Amino acid sequence: MSTGTAPQTTQATDWRQEWHEFEGATYLNLAGMAPMPKVSLKAVQTAVEAKKLPHLFDDARFFDVPNRLRANLAKLIGAKPEEIALTTGASTGAIAVAYALDWKPGDEVITSKAEFPLQYTTWKPMEQREGITVKIVEPSGKGPNGKFLTSDDLIAALTPRTRVVSVSHVRFDDGSMLDVPRLAEACHKQGALLLLDVSQSCGAVPIDVTTLGADFLVSAGYKWLLGPFGTGFFWVKKELLASLRPGPFYWMAVEGSGNFSKLDFSNPKAAESAQRWDTPEWASHFNFNLVTFDASVEFVLRAAPGEVLTQNHKLIDSLLSRLPVDRCVAASPLDASLRGPYGCFVARTPEKTAELYRKLREERIFVSLRESKIRVSPYLYNTIQDIDRLVSAITT
Repeated sequence: MSTGTAPQTTQATDWRQEWHEFEGATYLNLAGMAPMPKVSLKAVQTAVEAKKLPHLFDDARFFDVPNRLRANLAKLIGAKPEEIALTTGASTGAIAVAYALDWKPGDEVITSKAEFPLQYTTWKPMEQREGITVKIVEPSGKGPNGKFLTSDDLIAALTPRTRVVSVSHVRFDDGSMLDVPRLAEACHKQGALLLLDVSQSCGAVPIDVTTLGADFLVSAGYKWLLGPFGTGFFWVKKELLASLRPGPFYWMAVEGSGNFSKLDFSNPKAAESAQRWDTPEWASHFNFNLVTFDASVEFVLRAAPGEVLTQNHKLIDSLLSRLPVDRCVAASPLDASLRGPYGCFVARTPEKTAELYRKLREERIFVSLRESKIRVSPYLYNTIQDIDRLVSAITT
């Protein structure tokens, strides 16, 4: 599927040198927690030093890092900086949407079976609060993606009462990737909005919001964006800003907050941008997480999502093609075009899968166990030798 374009790099880079040593471990778990590159860890120390000497900075420095980070995130996804809020994770953005829409009893929210938990913790409480209905869609088993969820499954569930479809771009439990432009087109024809969790794709899959067609993106920052835990962003299509309900907002998102000496809070007005959903006390130069996240996103732009996806597809294709058929089977689409930046497999029973997972950890091969599947998520620092080691551990 086509999800747009992103900056590509042609410069040969020894990516392994951009990280500290893994102490003899084979780390194939970026979808669980990214190890931060050296440049990001250096940014942490720079932020600590800045906090030691605050007298060296004027008020404008409060906005330098968040403004640059918004611009970098916008560049990464083909958006405008004013469409991006800086958050502490994907849930923050989903909750913002839940509270910003004007609901009517009987409105539907569609998500899918076995989605990432934030989908349920965001929308299920809204059934009681607003009288909406949350519809859970299961894979139909039809089409080229077989047993995996497809956009057609979600499109078939649309009704005149559907207000929002809220799903992941790439599923956390099997790595399958939705045809988002097709889904977005169907949603808009029905008058529904599309909220996409891109935590498992942004930074490793080229994304352009214009081509993608979604109305909202939410993302954690500690996975493919290489940031620390407690980082993320929320993107909202600029055309929707005026239609979203007002609510409490972070004081630094007040109109005119750039001039601290002339703040008037007797009748505060939120900035006419997504900044109103910045997590409070978050968007500041002195926030260590934010400074680190900024350095990480700049690194991701340099690495280029397209290069990450190409490399990871090669590594996962090699893994899935070499699984011992008498013991293991692929649990992700074999067609790389239907898969995100990682792949999953299982042993013949859940018990044997868990046993194999424990064996891999004992041999210092770090992957994830998710929904009784072993998830393998490499990055640019991994090589075919890492896959060789994993296959050897599986087969012996």
